Amino acid sequence: MTLVTVRGLEKTYSSGSETIRVLRGVDFDLEEGEAVALMGPSGVGKSTLLHMLAGLDAPDGGAIRINGNDLAALRGNHLDAFRRTTVGVVYQFHFLLPEFTALENVMLPAIIAGRGREARAAAARLLEEVGLSGRVDHTPARLSGGEQQRVAIARALVNAPRLLLADEPTGNLDESTAAQVFDLLMDLRRSRGLTFLMATHNPGLAASCTRTLRLKDGKIG
Repeated sequence: MTLVTVRGLEKTYSSGSETIRVLRGVDFDLEEGEAVALMGPSGVGKSTLLHMLAGLDAPDGGAIRINGNDLAALRGNHLDAFRRTTVGVVYQFHFLLPEFTALENVMLPAIIAGRGREARAAAARLLEEVGLSGRVDHTPARLSGGEQQRVAIARALVNAPRLLLADEPTGNLDESTAAQVFDLLMDLRRSRGLTFLMATHNPGLAASCTRTLRLKDGKIG
């Protein structure tokens, strides 16, 4: 079953007097349960595309449908609810709150979503699932880079999204830790039935995905 449908996506930015067409009619589908790599040169628009799929940025043209939702039709609280419950995002940098423990960082999206009563238990289960049951009370400064990214992954999954977007999730890690984090993402995809789209420059990681989309000259080639 198709979870994501993208048709004719356009995005243009202005830089001074220059107009830059980043996306020029992007089309693709994601089927449920797929693990798809998104590759292309730096600056080609991979992060822009992921931001639009997450509902964090709006296209200038075209359409995005995710799990039956037309993103262009979502506004205000409805868009916020979509972001919280349908899509999880993992970035290259973990963006954990430094004064919060690992458990509190993972709990936060569930609390914002109104799941305060179950947030602690859900966060604890996920931290155990990502191998950090012994680090729940550690602040980010007391965690390694790989552990910080594992916390960020748990945080992205605490509201049980259908779609997990990852923007260079291993780009800030050494080769061994990057491989471990990627393997964890793939294991979670299988165990949770996630659809996974990952922007990466790493051809080895891309080769381990179901297939690869290549973004070039503003289109999927």
